[in-house]
Amino acid sequence: MSTAILTGQPVPGSSIEGDLRSLGFDVRIASDAADAETLLAQVPAGRRVAVVDPRFVGHPHALRLGLTDPRFDLAAIPGAVTAQPAGRQALTRAMARENSAGGGTALAVDSLADRVVAALDADGAGVHRPELGSLVAAVPADPQARNEARQAVADVDDEAVRLKSAVKARDGFFTTFFISPYSRYIARWCARRGLTPNQVTTASLLTALIAAGCAATGTRIGFVAAGVLLIASFVLDCTDGQLARYSLQYSTLGAWLDATFDRAKEYAYYAGLALGAARGGDDVWALALGAMVLQTCRHVVDFSFNEANHDATANTSPTAALSDKLDSVGWTVWVRRMIVLPIGERWAMIAVLTAVTTPRITFYVLLVGCAFAATYTTAGRVLRSLTRKARRTDRAARALADLADNGPLASLVARATPVRFGNPLLVAAAGTVVLAVSLFSGAAWAPVAGAVVYTVTAGQALCRPLKGALDWLVPPLFRAAEYGTVLILAAQADVNGALPAAFGLVAAVAYHHYDTVYRIRGDAGAPPAWLTRAIGGHEGRTLLVTVLAAVLTASQFKVALTVLAVAVALVVLVESIRFWVSSGAPAVHDEGEPA
Repeated sequence: MSTAILTGQPVPGSSIEGDLRSLGFDVRIASDAADAETLLAQVPAGRRVAVVDPRFVGHPHALRLGLTDPRFDLAAIPGAVTAQPAGRQALTRAMARENSAGGGTALAVDSLADRVVAALDADGAGVHRPELGSLVAAVPADPQARNEARQAVADVDDEAVRLKSAVKARDGFFTTFFISPYSRYIARWCARRGLTPNQVTTASLLTALIAAGCAATGTRIGFVAAGVLLIASFVLDCTDGQLARYSLQYSTLGAWLDATFDRAKEYAYYAGLALGAARGGDDVWALALGAMVLQTCRHVVDFSFNEANHDATANTSPTAALSDKLDSVGWTVWVRRMIVLPIGERWAMIAVLTAVTTPRITFYVLLVGCAFAATYTTAGRVLRSLTRKARRTDRAARALADLADNGPLASLVARATPVRFGNPLLVAAAGTVVLAVSLFSGAAWAPVAGAVVYTVTAGQALCRPLKGALDWLVPPLFRAAEYGTVLILAAQADVNGALPAAFGLVAAVAYHHYDTVYRIRGDAGAPPAWLTRAIGGHEGRTLLVTVLAAVLTASQFKVALTVLAVAVALVVLVESIRFWVSSGAPAVHDEGEPA
């Protein structure tokens, strides 16, 4: 249980004690400032502690936002400050200093909690202050001000604000107008019954897997049920995040589940569609794998661009200014959000097409839509980068290098070749072109030679920091090269089961790349070096797959792909689960662009 210390007796008629207890705090009342310091020292080190002015007037949700968010070590609103165990030492020092300065005997007329926050700011402690909007949080100095504050509280519906704030501030058209208007109430229903976001996330995954199973039946009724269940899964997917925001139930495990389950659901559904089509005599595994490759590469473009530019200095661009102007025109905002085919629009389209058409048509439309969206977003970002006068930081260059996923072979090349070929993007692009040409040459060993060249250029591309205007394109280029190689060689094997095995391999590797992204987003750095070495890096896996295709028969190649997929999945998943359930994992929650 958390502990709240009131720095004096509550004023008559105040609900502050009840409000704090409703938020899970054990309330203790100090007789004066010195007693408050003593009570603070008595709170067990592993507990959250809050210091609250007894004259506080405000909404319960303002207290919830200020005192219970698990993502911040220190947080404050007017009249209240809180510290998690990691921030306790800073809070204790600030309290002691303020008491020493004020004598520590009588309660001061001004707020002790606010003075402690000012001391924390002076120490550079990094106190989080949540946006309260229309919510009230105040420490009135006299009865008239108290009555005015109480009237202001009565004039604002606390629950309505809480429900509204549960919805992601920036979302797609379909989600905003067709899901969130009712999913927020489902989130509240879940909160009142003690359900956690992780439970809702798991329910969403299970619903999507059942949808994939229905699609795999290959029957019309199965396809209709799959479409309905996919939408139901998306409703739950929105609900889990809204529940987390509604009740402030953020967790490291929830971050991992939220970060990975969306992709697992979507790609499992692709596999279900491909299995269903096969039951009807139509082989669409190449289309399913192509859709997964395209969607994953789209995401890597998003991640790389954002990592390259989020902390860049002199980060201005005429293209970005034009985009901001367009955003000021209401209808263009929604058109531009729909054009990029975010998860809401994409899943709605897949669900409807599954129910009324065939898997082949579904994948054709999906591929065309995603290709258009990828072209639109990538072209816009290239224009921004070329017109932007930005200086990228060492952290951005490190993040791009981690996203590139170079393995031991590329690192060996980088150390062994003193000559540097030139621009990283051009070097990477040249190696990718050579690899692509070799895959279609028709000669058995040509892909191996192409993969060797690709390995050399991968090492050369990262010999310099990736700080160029377009160097953020290097990671997605590597993703397209590796995934595309697996897809092409599996298709060329022309044996039953090769493409499903390739699908599994790409899914396992893609999981590793998504895992890397969310670790970087949480400032936890890339996965450990031993993991990258163990699974070979992108160039090592590419070279290995080309060698296997050259030396094995088609049937043996299918088995080899299956074994490789299982091995990569096991190593990556075990390490990922170990990290994300550890106490040091970051609580990453996506509040930005819809995926």
